[in-house]
Amino acid sequence: MEQLQAINAKINTIIWGPYMLLFLIGVGLLYTIKLKFFQLVHFRWWWRKTALSVFGKNNSSSHSGISPLQAMSTALAGSVGTGNIVGVANAIALGGAGAVFWMWIAAFFGMATVFAENVLGVKYRTRNGGKFVGGPMYYIEKGLDCKWLAVIFAVICTAASLGMGNMTQSNSVAGALKTGFGVPPEISGVILAVLVGMIIFGGISRIARLTEKLVPAMTILFLSGITVVILFNIRAIPEAFSRIFTEAFDVRCAAGGFMGYGMTKAMKYGISRGVFSNEAGLGTSPIVHAAAETDDPYNQGMWGIFQVFIDTIVLCTLMALCILTTGGDRMGLDGIELSTYSFDAVLGRFGHIFMSLSIILFAFGTLVSWSYYGEKSLEYLTGGKYIRLYRIFYAAVTYAGCVMGLSVVWEISDTLNGLMAIPNLIALILLSSKVRYSEINLPYGTKKLKTKHRILAGQKR
Repeated sequence: MEQLQAINAKINTIIWGPYMLLFLIGVGLLYTIKLKFFQLVHFRWWWRKTALSVFGKNNSSSHSGISPLQAMSTALAGSVGTGNIVGVANAIALGGAGAVFWMWIAAFFGMATVFAENVLGVKYRTRNGGKFVGGPMYYIEKGLDCKWLAVIFAVICTAASLGMGNMTQSNSVAGALKTGFGVPPEISGVILAVLVGMIIFGGISRIARLTEKLVPAMTILFLSGITVVILFNIRAIPEAFSRIFTEAFDVRCAAGGFMGYGMTKAMKYGISRGVFSNEAGLGTSPIVHAAAETDDPYNQGMWGIFQVFIDTIVLCTLMALCILTTGGDRMGLDGIELSTYSFDAVLGRFGHIFMSLSIILFAFGTLVSWSYYGEKSLEYLTGGKYIRLYRIFYAAVTYAGCVMGLSVVWEISDTLNGLMAIPNLIALILLSSKVRYSEINLPYGTKKLKTKHRILAGQKR
């Protein structure tokens, strides 16, 4: 086991090293430039097409698929998890307050990356059993004509679904139930395994219906608790923002003391934890977005932008302000202890209960959503065989995750996530010509629409 950990540690150092982080940001930069800073320039448009269209007629599912909103909810449930709580705390503890700034940078470029992922996911999807299926394995095979690379992605994604998507999340739920409510892990495991089994055996339709309700509920709960903490320390907000911007480019870390590579650490942990939180570039998002009932891949891409915006720009930023305004980052704490301290400082004993409940909801959403990622990857590899067996095994692994010590699983799962991003990022670069700014359905009066009309007029002539 020690040898396995040593090997994994070496691979992880490479996978999540500076070159990989530059690779992730580089792809996001490529699409940001290619799409003419769409996520910023046309903020009002994509916000209108997503958040303001929640009650529109196009957000109802059909018998053959799920709605664009349900697809986003499932993808958001998969990405909004312990990374928004523990990941932010780790980023600040290891990289200082400046790490938050680099999380924003990762999210800004990540919006363009997820937009492109979703566009390609919808463009290259196919139908299987009357329902849409898609994702990196499909646009790698059909777009690049590279079956072996698609197989590599699918294999890694299937394995990652059992590790990062399942065991680490179920372990977090069991730990939260024990800490907050005194529930033994064995009982948590049985209950959680049964609940997960009931949901995933209903397929994407049942998963989507759950996440469509779960995501707003858990987001409102989390925002309510954070808002109370931040308002209680509202006078500390200017200082918190000042630290975020100054320490992002300073040689001093938050813990104090001169460190020549303080800015580098802020960049490293800010970007890596940002990617861990929103999963931009990993290739998970397009798997579920490809199942949406939509004729416009670019509209589905906008839901991806909204997903990253809520996950990192909103939730991670508020969690960071919660930590910084309470001074928790100066207590020498890390991870869940740091996050919990920030709530305890204002909410008292209820802080532990609130944190436990938040982790339970966040991790459960991730747990259910990742089952779909693994299932679709296995379906691609086997032609639809063994899906029922996978679902049974996934539920059983949920119980194992609750009762086992998972330090090694956490480490290996982190490595698998990084490995999964490599074939996806390669495909995003090579298929960049298939994602065109001129094809985005922008509002009337924009330069883009006038250009499109001229192109159409030229085609008619």
